[in-house]
Amino acid sequence: MTLKSTFKRFWPVQTAHAHCDIPCGIYDPIAAKIAAQTVQKMVLRIEAAAPPGADASASDRHTFLNTVSRYVAVKEEHAQLVKKELDILWHDYFRPDHLEKYPDLHAKFWQATKLAAANKQSVNMDSAKQLVAAVDEIAEMFWDSKGVKYEDALADTRFGT
Repeated sequence: MTLKSTFKRFWPVQTAHAHCDIPCGIYDPIAAKIAAQTVQKMVLRIEAAAPPGADASASDRHTFLNTVSRYVAVKEEHAQLVKKELDILWHDYFRPDHLEKYPDLHAKFWQATKLAAANKQSVNMDSAKQLVAAVDEIAEMFWDSKGVKYEDALADTRFGT
């Protein structure tokens, strides 16, 4: 008897079957949604930022530039996070049977990631709102694939200053 056959006899090899990299139930579009809303919130803050007047001190001008720079950095970081989180859902969660049920799935993901990139490139509230809406459309498909109706009833109330 060889060592290999001894191992097989005492520890038989079993084949594992899985459709994803990690256990089911861990996927959720909420991280992409929060990131998209953060992009929108930063655009709101950037657009609301009032530059100091001509007679402002150097310290006030620097504080303004620092604040706006931080808003931009957070906006871009979260736009990139939207892309990352959507990519995980797109490639790891959705399967061919989902594509049959949602034939525009690839187009929705493509459009959402393009919107995330556009939000990194500019400061535009319409684009930020479109990004949140695109993530919501993907969330609807995701939750529908699990037999759950998705809605975010509080979304519009989160964007005060």
